[in-house]
Amino acid sequence: MNKNELVASVAAASGLSKSDAGKAVDGVIGAITGALKSGGDVRIVGFGTFSVANRKATTGRNPRTGEPIQIKASKMPKFKPGTPLKEAVNG
Repeated sequence: MNKNELVASVAAASGLSKSDAGKAVDGVIGAITGALKSGGDVRIVGFGTFSVANRKATTGRNPRTGEPIQIKASKMPKFKPGTPLKEAVNG
């Protein structure tokens, strides 16, 4: 499912117009992004938790030359599904 299909699905499920559903989807994505950017977590009961994980700096290898390269430390978004979501997916 891509974003347009998600917007159409939200519009159908909620009775909103596609335009309003698109604004709602953009609002949710923006709120989650903003919370993660500021270092917080987003917990949606019954769905899951969005958080930020810190990755350490590591040494990798250039696959062409085999030369070692330094990979910088970074922050990665992470999602942990909640139990109801896991149960729904696993049937």
